[in-house]
Amino acid sequence: MNEHMPSAAAKSAITEEMQVRCCVAGGGPAGMMLGFLLARAGVEVIVLEKHADFFRDFRGDTIHPSTLELMYELGLLDAFLQVPHQTLQEAGGVIGDETFLLADLSHLPTHCKYIALMPQWDFLNFLAKQAKPYPTFHLKMEAEVTDLLWEGEQVVGVRATTPQGELVVHADLVIGADGRHSVVRERAHLEIMDLGAPIDVLWLRLPKEPTDPTRSLGYVKAGRILILIDRGDYWQSGVVIPKGKFAEIRQQGLASFQADLVNHAPFLAGRVETIESWDAVKLLTVRVDRLRQWYRPGLLCIGDAAHAMSPVGGVGINLAIQDAVATANVLAEKLGAGPVAAEDLAQVQQRRAWPTRMTQGLQLLIHKRLLRPALQEESVALPVYVRWLLRIPWLRRIPARIIGIGFRPEHVQTPEIRQEQRL
Repeated sequence: MNEHMPSAAAKSAITEEMQVRCCVAGGGPAGMMLGFLLARAGVEVIVLEKHADFFRDFRGDTIHPSTLELMYELGLLDAFLQVPHQTLQEAGGVIGDETFLLADLSHLPTHCKYIALMPQWDFLNFLAKQAKPYPTFHLKMEAEVTDLLWEGEQVVGVRATTPQGELVVHADLVIGADGRHSVVRERAHLEIMDLGAPIDVLWLRLPKEPTDPTRSLGYVKAGRILILIDRGDYWQSGVVIPKGKFAEIRQQGLASFQADLVNHAPFLAGRVETIESWDAVKLLTVRVDRLRQWYRPGLLCIGDAAHAMSPVGGVGINLAIQDAVATANVLAEKLGAGPVAAEDLAQVQQRRAWPTRMTQGLQLLIHKRLLRPALQEESVALPVYVRWLLRIPWLRRIPARIIGIGFRPEHVQTPEIRQEQRL
């Protein structure tokens, strides 16, 4: 019996069946952006999101200038900026007792010369709202993809579970945009290259007061790294720890953890007590990996499903969105006519593989040269050569460009096709 063939029991359990040109597994940034762009170009697409809503705390919420530029190209920038957000034009840190400015985004060749700090659920809701008017766009919540449909070696759709029963979606193309724990890439037996990561991150919220610093900063002291992201009335805080050390930190007690936060950023004294239990501290297990091959006939993985990124630089969401734009640029017109060839899917990987390798390589270098030593050393200080480099203002434009724009920014090339244009 073919291992890809469903059993008779599985067939009898089907409660809903549908046919589309493209089925996107995962309603994250890559999946929602691709679904919107394909529907905008007249392609019948359904996005399957396993959760009932987009609300997930401590997701990446840095919308970089490259993504804001895409909003401009789509004619959506003014509407997008009406969504509540904060802006970040400079990025810096504190190593030991020395404060430094790493990146100045004010010189970027983009319409928005800053990072927009916006909860990811607001960003995804915005995309869903923009996509909804297109009749070829479908979004189904509480639909968790569990398996792939095969005809020989060709992927021809997915199986998903919903509160109403099983859903079977037949599609000319399946997109795996279901994150770093992707079911799609697992069921497709795609080879994962684990590049390693020596860190994990603990996420929590801390109250913000008017007298606090006005800039989001990273605080590096011996044994721990604290990241504070300004979210208006609170600090979204990330504590970088050696991989696998969370259990040991918990054993030392909540009071010790609170004291450590104040040691890094003394102005937090008097409010770390708002962390009343470990339930308020969320563990992000950091992975850095990528697929050797992103596709099978009839299937393509993008975003974290194709390449899990480190939180360094906060660029993961933006890299995923760039993948979605490249995918639409390459495939939208061909998908409008039917199935796409494996060579077309390979073209997407060829387009996005280089910026992925470059970004991950830089992240791994930072892990090795800065984060790992900082988490191991008894004392840390800004290297002399780095201190001198950071005194030259125009040099800050280099990390600003890498963080804000990336190594290969994409631009929207797909047309907008209204229903009346198709009649």
